[in-house]
Amino acid sequence: MVVQTGRHFLQIPGPSNVPDRVLRAMDMPTIDHRGPEFAAMAFQLMEDCKTVFRTRNPVLIFPSSGTGAWEAAIVNTLSPGDKVLMPETGQFSVLWRQLAARFKIEVETIAGDWRRGAKADEIEAHLLADKQHAIKGVMVVHNETSTGVTSRVAEIRKAMDRAKHPALLFVDTVSSTGSIAYEHDAWGVDVTVSGSQKGLMMPPGLSFNAISDKALEATKTSQMPRSYWDWNEAINANKSGSWPYTPATNLLYALKEAIAMLHEEGLENVFARHIRHGAATRAAVRAWGLETVCVDPLEYSPVTTAVMVPEGYDADDFRKITLENFNMSLGTGLGRLKGRAFRIGHLGYFNDLMLMGTLAGVEMGLDLSKIPHKSGGVLAAMDVLKAKEEVPLQRSAVA
Repeated sequence: MVVQTGRHFLQIPGPSNVPDRVLRAMDMPTIDHRGPEFAAMAFQLMEDCKTVFRTRNPVLIFPSSGTGAWEAAIVNTLSPGDKVLMPETGQFSVLWRQLAARFKIEVETIAGDWRRGAKADEIEAHLLADKQHAIKGVMVVHNETSTGVTSRVAEIRKAMDRAKHPALLFVDTVSSTGSIAYEHDAWGVDVTVSGSQKGLMMPPGLSFNAISDKALEATKTSQMPRSYWDWNEAINANKSGSWPYTPATNLLYALKEAIAMLHEEGLENVFARHIRHGAATRAAVRAWGLETVCVDPLEYSPVTTAVMVPEGYDADDFRKITLENFNMSLGTGLGRLKGRAFRIGHLGYFNDLMLMGTLAGVEMGLDLSKIPHKSGGVLAAMDVLKAKEEVPLQRSAVA
């Protein structure tokens, strides 16, 4: 067995690195989750969450992974036999579609090549053709970590409005919350689905639904059975600073600290930092002569870059060699990209030197794997980072 020294480089697109401050925040004695001390923290936390999702409406927190929040979004608003429209943009849209089908939801899929985001014009065309308004929801993954593609949600809402269609807009922001600019209210999103383990810099274990008034009204007609995921029960319990079941108390401490860190940096600065790191990573990929999965510059993800390996080479062999030699984990290709691509995560608690170490490990791994490439990727990324202009410290618009 080879003994690895130093810290492990966790450069998958989530779970992301957890800051020491967040780890320390979790290291607290368990307190009475029905008592006044916990309630005071819970009330503040509920308000803090609204600033991150950019909403004035409730943000419900569940003890679960993001998959639980997918399920909560469906069972609170839809009924068996309802139809939804879902663009296929990557593996996570596929998984959400499969989950919806298990609840007897009819999913009308807009096929995609996994290299582009959801297209507003295609969604508009499908909604215009739905004269009877059979489609009850449009489900979109904002940032596909499987592909490194970010869909333009604001344009999708405009397309839905042009079509004058009453469907709810559901958006998965599991990997974009706290790392990519997002506006639940301003973009007219009805249900936002998210999780704790990526831009929020926490371990897995919490998920979120931000909900509009229209989505809350849909609970009155939904015929899905629900208990654990019931929004109305959660909202009623939240009024007293509580939950309808035992909450994940120590993860809530972590969430409070993580949001404080985001606001200390300034959300706009957080978003700008992710954009810079994405640009530097893509500069390295171009210098290596490799190809990103995402082909539209308007849809490049600021949090993850998926890289294609040349035909005849195995991305997972490269990942294995990189892990064994440099103690660095890179993301595997998912679904139809299995073995064809690897993913570099550059999100959450991250800085320029961490990115340079990551890219150096990738370049050395490419060398050892004998994958055809050019040298100079690290230097190309360095040039992007050195050219930065200082972003003035500023508060988020709703902080």
